[in-house]
Amino acid sequence: MSTYHPDLIERAVPRYTSYPTAAEFGDAIGPADLSDALRSIAPGARLSLYVHIPYCTEICWYCGCNTGAANKRSRLDAYLEALEAEIDLVAGMLPVDIDVAHVAFGGGSPNALQPLQFARLVDRVLTRFRAVRPALSVEVDPRHFDPVWGHVLRSAGFDRASLGVQTLDPKVQQAIGRVQPAAMIAAVTDTLRDAGIRSLGYDLMYGLPHQGLLELEETLHDATALGPDRLSVFGYAHLPEMLPRQRRIDAAGLPSPRARFEQTMAARRRLMDAGYAPIGFDHFARPGDVLDVAMRAGRLRRNFQGYTDDDCDILIGLGASAISRLPGLYAQNEKLAGRYRMRVGAGQLATQRGIARTADSIRRGRIIEQLLCEGAVQLPADLAGRLGRHISAFTARGLAHLDGDTLRLDETGWPYARLIASGFDAYRSTSHGGFSQAS
Repeated sequence: MSTYHPDLIERAVPRYTSYPTAAEFGDAIGPADLSDALRSIAPGARLSLYVHIPYCTEICWYCGCNTGAANKRSRLDAYLEALEAEIDLVAGMLPVDIDVAHVAFGGGSPNALQPLQFARLVDRVLTRFRAVRPALSVEVDPRHFDPVWGHVLRSAGFDRASLGVQTLDPKVQQAIGRVQPAAMIAAVTDTLRDAGIRSLGYDLMYGLPHQGLLELEETLHDATALGPDRLSVFGYAHLPEMLPRQRRIDAAGLPSPRARFEQTMAARRRLMDAGYAPIGFDHFARPGDVLDVAMRAGRLRRNFQGYTDDDCDILIGLGASAISRLPGLYAQNEKLAGRYRMRVGAGQLATQRGIARTADSIRRGRIIEQLLCEGAVQLPADLAGRLGRHISAFTARGLAHLDGDTLRLDETGWPYARLIASGFDAYRSTSHGGFSQAS
């Protein structure tokens, strides 16, 4: 297992679900740019859709997502009306022979909606776009999921789901404002399996308040006993200045940087011992799961949901704050749901900011993605010389090595993968975005 190097690991760096990252987005990109990009997509192209539901029935204190309380049905009804209008607007700008290969519903919590509302939304997406047997995935809050939801997912053809587990320790659950007994997780897991979900993921967290190695180990043991196909293990990022809801969390109860590192190492060891293959730096999959198959075939990718088998280069985001990735730009919708509704209600795209993707940024993005997905990348000659000092900080400690012009991560180097990748990021000396610690 890896060694703790505080001078390296305690730096804050992006998760690199995109490059350039959202911290570099600006208001130079607007609705006209997205409209032009959508109309310029080549006929016959394949793309993916991400549909954002920015509401939760309960707001968890740790959460960094763009979400609000689903405490008024009129608010959700108005949002869905705008979302359906955006779906119609975007679909009308695409060539008629575009194929939709993947559709992901995230949030927030899609099951903050009523099951019938969600069924109607899914139908809207699948009928407005050309979607012939796409891979359908959904994020689920287990606290508000019942058998009716299982019937909806089965009827629509969903085969993938991610369950927000975070921790199974009652004391830690209390400390983060997300109480959900282990029996609840087991019951929802059974419902999802009965609904036809064949790739089920659990989202777990480390670095939480009052969470030590024992609490994490017990959560990992109990979670794997329930048999999920995939697990993601994310480090909690405590940024109360940016996320006021996190002020409810007792910072004195947070583990030290060294303890966080020990937790991520313990998670990796425990899950590998349980038969899960490590996927990049924070995902794990059973042999035969879609992520494991993609990794072994060299088709593993990263997008705004993290590691994925989705190999589409074009991703269209729908809903407030959703981000679209197109050949020439990233475009993000208005974050505030009220303003989003106003823009779409006026018959306009909701694009509020973004960034142009230059040839250099596309190249750097591919390098970063390849390194984080495959653990190896061929260094372009023009970058290798400039990155000598950055790379040597890791090769000197056995975390990576150079094989000719190919940079390879050692198994012990995976906790440092984002740090190594940051050397290829041309913005890191100028950006002031808030990022999480590398471990």
